[in-house]
Amino acid sequence: METVGGDGLNLETQLLCSQNEETRGRGRGGRGCGCWVRCKREEVVEEGKRQIWLAGPLIGVSLLQYSLQVIAIMFVGHLGNLPLSGASLASSFANVTAFSVLLGMGSALETLCGQAYGAKQYHMLGIHTQRAMLVLLCLSIPLSLILYNTSIILTTLGQHRDISAEAGTFNRWMIPGVFAYGILQCLNRFLQTQNNVFPILVSSGVTTVVHIGFCWVFVFEFGLGSKGTALAISVSYWLNVIVLVGYINVSPSCSKTWHGLSKQAFFNLLSFIKLAVPSAIMICFEYWSFEMVVLLSGLLPNPQLETSVLSISLNTCWMVYMISVGLGGAISTRVANELGSGNSKGAVLAVRVMMTMVICEGSTVAILTILVRNVWGKLYSNDPQVIHYVASMMPLLALSDFLDGFQCVLSGAARGCGWQNLCAFINLGAYYVVGIPCATLFAFFLHIGGMGLWMGIICGLTVQGIALVTVNAWTDWTQEARKAVDLTQKTSTVEEP
Repeated sequence: METVGGDGLNLETQLLCSQNEETRGRGRGGRGCGCWVRCKREEVVEEGKRQIWLAGPLIGVSLLQYSLQVIAIMFVGHLGNLPLSGASLASSFANVTAFSVLLGMGSALETLCGQAYGAKQYHMLGIHTQRAMLVLLCLSIPLSLILYNTSIILTTLGQHRDISAEAGTFNRWMIPGVFAYGILQCLNRFLQTQNNVFPILVSSGVTTVVHIGFCWVFVFEFGLGSKGTALAISVSYWLNVIVLVGYINVSPSCSKTWHGLSKQAFFNLLSFIKLAVPSAIMICFEYWSFEMVVLLSGLLPNPQLETSVLSISLNTCWMVYMISVGLGGAISTRVANELGSGNSKGAVLAVRVMMTMVICEGSTVAILTILVRNVWGKLYSNDPQVIHYVASMMPLLALSDFLDGFQCVLSGAARGCGWQNLCAFINLGAYYVVGIPCATLFAFFLHIGGMGLWMGIICGLTVQGIALVTVNAWTDWTQEARKAVDLTQKTSTVEEP
């Protein structure tokens, strides 16, 4: 059977056309610049509309799903300082050891499902998703054991015994949510990669509203205290899963991509694992570096002030980062779809349009961050020293937010191409060879304090951004399209015993 690309052309013909256009572009003064100049304005506008249509709901989804733990911590805050400290520590520990790993593993579907959808191998989206769910459910077992022993691990690491005990109790009640979270990441990517994002937004919105009720009932009506908020998180994740499963099974829009449970999902599991492991490493390296900065702040003089300000900075950074996550998810989908269909020109156009969008978004966020620098600290504290320190940190946050959005979009494009292995090494070098050592140098040897720690993170983001820009600039996109076609054909082959 003849393979057909996304524009209805024979795939080999489409690849050849893209290659010829890029060659002509390079002959006129730059790698691929002729292709970009010849792009009609209508194509650019249309691509922009597609990305906004994708990114808008995905930003909402990121904010809503992130808010579940934030809302839970807010309820715990009314129970006293000890429950609040325990829940905050437990949430951070769970994010580092469990949720970030599952998030990273699930992001491999952005490559597999995205390229399969572009190649019109619609049935493979369901197969890839079921394979991912099998792997993530199995992985959730050892991750749950880690959460079950949270108090022992934290006490061994030198944390306060009472706070560690509270954290351990909180995480034990959140274990059911670990299994739901893994499935949820798979379902989100399954719908996202076929450009069907509004059901994810609706289900996340409904879950967030109901989550507030769960927290109230479990904490105050049933008297479960901080355990009730952890249980509410678990129940809310499962509710979101149930809503999406119901939608996928009854919606006509998923009739081509979901044919029910299949035994094919048990074969070729290694093809998913090979991509999922570097995906997890890629994301975890970045997430862990930010958490490490907060831990290092506890070793500075006046650790209470430094930790408070760095925690506020990190929370602010994560809030803005949700916008970048949505943009990164959108470009990942667009690049994967175009490469899967063999349209290298479309992939290049998608990356360049999104880069323009993220520069505008990052500049706007940076300006707003600087404008609110004198009032932002008042939302978190009444201490004049904390408020003043936060105000002095805000320009650094503005710069890091801009760089973070930039690298998040480039990382999303990399996931669409399947470059997870390369990006894992880039993140390792950027954050642990450059970022953390620079943070240590600035904070402890040059005595810049918490601002020095954040300057180290900015150094890491800068190196990561330069590396990703270099990789994108020297990429042969026609060859990437061929690789995507080969990958979709290889992963669609079922090796039965």
